[in-house]
Amino acid sequence: MKSKIITIAGALGSGKSSTAKKVASTLGYRHFSSGDLFRQIAAERGVTVEQINQQAELEHEIDHAVDKRLQDMASDSDLVIDSRMAFHWMPNSFKIYLALDPQKAAERIHSHIATEGRIGENGESVESVFESITRRRESEKKRYMNLYQIDVLDTTPFDLVIDTATKDLESVVTEVLEAYRVWLG
Repeated sequence: MKSKIITIAGALGSGKSSTAKKVASTLGYRHFSSGDLFRQIAAERGVTVEQINQQAELEHEIDHAVDKRLQDMASDSDLVIDSRMAFHWMPNSFKIYLALDPQKAAERIHSHIATEGRIGENGESVESVFESITRRRESEKKRYMNLYQIDVLDTTPFDLVIDTATKDLESVVTEVLEAYRVWLG
């Protein structure tokens, strides 16, 4: 049974949040971001996103709290979620993975931090952001493999995979909406 939930996972900096917000707005759906929740937890603890990822390797309750929130939303409808693990907790959702080369991701994140800021993240240079996201990606890969035996870099569970390196937000959103409408039937 297909649900009217779209889950968007993907590489750091690939545009998950921007895409999810725009898709939700276009469809009139609600939006939820696990990344925003994680940043909020980091801010409450007075640490960076990278540090909260490291803490989550030892304190499984951090991931379990976020995952519980996702599990509680599994029966909702008219919802777009950007999250590494929502696809797992919501198997009947339309599952999207946004891919992006790590160097391009570092450039995007650095630019975003420089122009808009980002709660719980610092970005003195593209190189420092690249190092940070590399550590975050490895931490997440390790955590989700240990917790759920899931490789977060495996794209096979997804209904749609989009490489966002050469596409603007509007192109990605259009591709998502078209594929979603076909998927819904």
